[in-house]
Amino acid sequence: MNKMLAAGLAGLSMSFGALAAAPVLAQDAAAAPATAPAAASVDATPVMQLVDNPTTKAVVDKHIPQLASHPAYDQFKEMTLKQLQPLSQGAITDEMLVALQADLDKVK
Repeated sequence: MNKMLAAGLAGLSMSFGALAAAPVLAQDAAAAPATAPAAASVDATPVMQLVDNPTTKAVVDKHIPQLASHPAYDQFKEMTLKQLQPLSQGAITDEMLVALQADLDKVK
């Protein structure tokens, strides 16, 4: 599975290369929360916030090992896991996200 994840996420570098030429919309820094939200979610919480919190990082690492050390991490860290899923070329499955969310729901 780790090889499949690595291969799937390796394609992200190429996918994000095309996005680099697209215009970037400005984001209001004041609107971004400084810490992970009380209820972390695969649908709403950016990968960066999940990884920056040691408790939620452990959950992510359990289900998607080496995500935070992926070479394209800087390119997808502001996306949610649900947004990242279609770019993973099948490496991040619905089942993985359901299991990951179940573990995130246990985090207090």
